[in-house]
Amino acid sequence: MNQIHTNEAPAAIGPYSQAISVDGWLYCSGQIGLDPASGEIVGGGTEAEARRVFTNLAAVLQAAGLGFRDVVRTTIYLVDLGEFGLVNELYAEAFGDAKPARATVEVSALPKGARVEIDCIARAKKS
Repeated sequence: MNQIHTNEAPAAIGPYSQAISVDGWLYCSGQIGLDPASGEIVGGGTEAEARRVFTNLAAVLQAAGLGFRDVVRTTIYLVDLGEFGLVNELYAEAFGDAKPARATVEVSALPKGARVEIDCIARAKKS
């Protein structure tokens, strides 16, 4: 089991890792729209936050030598399910032709007042 860390994504805000790699699988902790430099939620509402979430996830995946094409499962957490269409559009942009399995749930609150959080599981290609 290996901890994955990159300075290109926000440091964990609790006792957990950005991601854990085990037996060819990568388990990425949820990312919110935190700017890694400031540690604060980006301004601009749900769209800006979601874009930052995808940037953060990409950085964690890249630190493990993977990308969105390697993701097999995601979970999206939204404070307002009414923003599903917007986040879904940005999700499609980020993932392109990759279409992992996914669940989307509405939650009452997220850390630091975030509007969206996404976690994922990825698989390294076998040699």
